[in-house]
Amino acid sequence: MDKIWIADPAVVDDQGERPYLVPYLLPDAHSAVIVLPGGGYEFRADHEGAPVAEWLNENGISAFVLHYRLSPRQRRTPLEDGQSAVRHVRANAAEYGVDPSRIGILGFSAGGHLAAMTGTVFQEQETKLLSGLHREVSSRPDLMVLCYPVITMDSFGHEGSRMSLLGDQAAIELVTGSSAEKQVSAMTPPAFIWHTADDDAVPVQNSLRMALALEEHSVPFELHVYESGGHGKGLALDHPVMGNWTKQCISWLHRQGW
Repeated sequence: MDKIWIADPAVVDDQGERPYLVPYLLPDAHSAVIVLPGGGYEFRADHEGAPVAEWLNENGISAFVLHYRLSPRQRRTPLEDGQSAVRHVRANAAEYGVDPSRIGILGFSAGGHLAAMTGTVFQEQETKLLSGLHREVSSRPDLMVLCYPVITMDSFGHEGSRMSLLGDQAAIELVTGSSAEKQVSAMTPPAFIWHTADDDAVPVQNSLRMALALEEHSVPFELHVYESGGHGKGLALDHPVMGNWTKQCISWLHRQGW
């Protein structure tokens, strides 16, 4: 599929990569979700990208898969790409056939961290439209789906993601500023969160901390913790326990108007 570049050609990472979106558009979908694959900020897991976008399409929702940059120890780089992705889709919503007030974000593992940070640290910024014009557009997604997400960079976090994003000598201010549960406010969008109790890569405490932060700020959320299933299974359609997350998530998305 065609790539949609969301940054100036000069915006590249250490490997020369430039952020882009891959669209999975439906006629008359009206809503869209931006998908962020996981991979510990070291790679982007294929099974958490295109198959997820296709699953959203099957349920009447347009999707975009974000190819975010993986520059090590540059915490702003992925977040900038998450923010740019939301702004781009919102700014060009008419061309994509979606409602600019129905743009969500969905991430797995480290992609879940990026989704959570994009959903809690947002701003308005001038964005170039497909027409060539410019206007101020918000990077705030209208909802978040967080799948076995890395949330905190503190205790119970994922060491690999923390090392890739912050390095091993990160100051406490940097750790706090990169912990999504610390960024939650009353303006944070509603969230659907799921995890497994036996996740030995990203402990379930990550999702629990995010849920507690949302509750503290009266942000609506739905949390599912499955007894078993481990980590990194994506759609997990063949799993007898956690495979139920897809039905629960679609039901929640439909209740939000997606």
